[in-house]
Amino acid sequence: MNVTPRPDPAPNAHDRVFRGLRSRIMHGDIAPGQALTLRGIGKEYGVSMTPARESVRRLVAEGALTLSSSGRVSTPELSNERIEELAALRSLIEVELASRALPRAHMALIERLQTINAAVGDAAMRQDAVAYIRTNLEFHRTLYLRAQAPAMLAMAETVWLQMGPTMRALYVRLKRKDPPHFHRLIIAALKAGDEPGLRLAVRSDVTQGLKMLAS
Repeated sequence: MNVTPRPDPAPNAHDRVFRGLRSRIMHGDIAPGQALTLRGIGKEYGVSMTPARESVRRLVAEGALTLSSSGRVSTPELSNERIEELAALRSLIEVELASRALPRAHMALIERLQTINAAVGDAAMRQDAVAYIRTNLEFHRTLYLRAQAPAMLAMAETVWLQMGPTMRALYVRLKRKDPPHFHRLIIAALKAGDEPGLRLAVRSDVTQGLKMLAS
């Protein structure tokens, strides 16, 4: 009788932990400087230490987590200089992505962005920081997917990942109760086919709040 060996569940467990923890960090669900333990991660996701350790290793490599010389794992606490550097990267990468997306910005995309922006506003009204950051990034990702530049988008997402906890701190400071003003300008520029206006709106949107945080 042939017996098909059962697949090793570890790779699937690792991928589930990695994606889950990565999403939480990117969306600001974990505060800056918060310590994490392999035991705590394993308990939260119902896995052994091995998938937890491998997930942490990958997230440290992406800059989403920091590992001290003593072995302490935590989310990063960014200096003003680092915030300004990442804001500059967002400005460079995301403005270019938006510009490349513009020729493919059909009405269905614009309507989708309007729907997402309404969800951003709803999260702001509820003072739900994680939902606000998640829908805000969804707004940008939806636009940038039209650029058809996957390597560039991956770079943008790495920056978002490194900034997730800091974006949570920014949200708490600003206490937003409505969608970002520049989202409306982005949508208007897309409707008008206005590339200079779109570039300016995206640049302002991704840098203004971060500059306030660094000040």
